[in-house]
Amino acid sequence: MTAAESLSRLDDDDYPAYTMGRAAELLGTTPGFLRAIGEARLITPLRSEGGHRRYSRYQLRIAARARELVDQGTPIEAACRIVILEDQLEEAQRINAEYRRTGGSSSPSAAA
Repeated sequence: MTAAESLSRLDDDDYPAYTMGRAAELLGTTPGFLRAIGEARLITPLRSEGGHRRYSRYQLRIAARARELVDQGTPIEAACRIVILEDQLEEAQRINAEYRRTGGSSSPSAAA
């Protein structure tokens, strides 16, 4: 892999660039919180060759939203469910907008 290819990964929202410690630091939370939302299946971190959890920017945004809800007093399981439903709604709205943009000429799943 070239240096340019390595650097281009940093622009990828799904590239697992952050260790658990760094992710917790960025979110202002604890590794235990990240483990808890992983156990609730909100996010599934990838693992390094050594077995350490690695998080992507997308996963950090999801975790930040869950933390926001928990900080407001929402139980962690409920916060995770809310975030999952918000994510599903956003995806459905994106598909609907694409469908409308194409005038309904293609199936929504083909546009995804």
